[in-house]
Amino acid sequence: MKAIVKPTSQLQGEINALSSKNYTTRYLLIGALADGTSTIYYPAHSEDSDAMRRCVRDLGAIIEEDDEKIVITGFGKNPKHVSELNVGNAGAVLRFLMSTAAFCPDVTFVNTYPESLGKRPHDDLIDTLQQMGVEVQHSNGRLPITIKGGQPRGGKLTVSGNVSSQFLSSLLFMTPLLEEDSEIEVLHDLKSKIIVGQTLEVLAQAGIIVHASEDLMHYRIPGGQSYQAKEYVIQGDYPGSAAILAAAAVTNSDVRVLRLEENSKQGEKACVDVLRAMGVNLTHEDGVVHVRGNQKLIAGEFDGDHFTDAVLAMVAAAVFAEGTSRFYNVENLRYKECDRITDYLNELRKAGADVEERQSEIIVHGKPQGVTGGVEINAHFDHRVIMALTVVGLRSEKGLIIRDAHHVAKSYPQYFDHLRSIGAQVELVNE
Repeated sequence: MKAIVKPTSQLQGEINALSSKNYTTRYLLIGALADGTSTIYYPAHSEDSDAMRRCVRDLGAIIEEDDEKIVITGFGKNPKHVSELNVGNAGAVLRFLMSTAAFCPDVTFVNTYPESLGKRPHDDLIDTLQQMGVEVQHSNGRLPITIKGGQPRGGKLTVSGNVSSQFLSSLLFMTPLLEEDSEIEVLHDLKSKIIVGQTLEVLAQAGIIVHASEDLMHYRIPGGQSYQAKEYVIQGDYPGSAAILAAAAVTNSDVRVLRLEENSKQGEKACVDVLRAMGVNLTHEDGVVHVRGNQKLIAGEFDGDHFTDAVLAMVAAAVFAEGTSRFYNVENLRYKECDRITDYLNELRKAGADVEERQSEIIVHGKPQGVTGGVEINAHFDHRVIMALTVVGLRSEKGLIIRDAHHVAKSYPQYFDHLRSIGAQVELVNE
């Protein structure tokens, strides 16, 4: 499907933020790992969360749902023995379940997206699973991946945090269920520490004890624990909302986004501070972000590791800022659904933006007068790229045509509907 994004000078209205994908996948997993029945209110409906639903159901969880909630009866540490799991294009779901699959004797994660998830590396988690006595067959760290487990062992473990924090989170979900105590040392660096904070928050809510060092580089996890069946409420999603807020910032707007908690542990909450630093007129109180955009933005320098999944949307806003913006510490963007630095910047240049890259930086020379647009661009099967390029198209002179725009459903199926509800001129056509 193509998205035809037409220049739109004004946005106005109110949107309920979609539910958080990151929290939905985590609550589904801890519900599946519990002995008993948990209830998850206001879950996200996206390709990623649907992949987690599908896989934990295949592993033996019983799931019932209606418009408001999911009721899930878990399998504890005794998943059903299945031969295959299909996570679609959901990298976090794959990585979280690779550790859980170590309780199964033989399960293969199949490769259904060879041009996207199929290119992403998982060696760091594979190395740690092998330390635990789990045999892993793989293709240079990539899918398809076969886990031959059954009796994973705890003890002293190491995992690299250089590429992704998801490997560490995966181990933190699984190790409490082992008979032995575990100690995990994170090697090198740890990307997206703030997202590890979300994992620790969810684990604590389920009654799991994890002793974490202040710098989040060392963990002590008592063995023999069990997940408690609980009730959970999903909060609004900052990563998806960041693109809506960026669109409001680069247009003449009066837009309110609801259900965005001020005290959320989502790192992408920082997108509010980034836009404020760029001179956007906004308020954030009582769970509502209210943007009154006037198309005037100023450049800044930002540590993108604090808001990884909102960086592309903030870069889109910076395209129209006065001066040069720098987003640094963002190398992990290269290991997502696509290379979110090289691939994204190539598309921005086609639209008329003045951008350059370093290995771990994005530099944007702003064009307050706007960009030309008028071209057809490639979304690289990446939902965050689609959302961010839409922001640029709205402020362009001639609009943009975005190929493969249906992949936005990976995290935010209602994205274009929400934008149109506040006045964005976007037309969806079949390719």
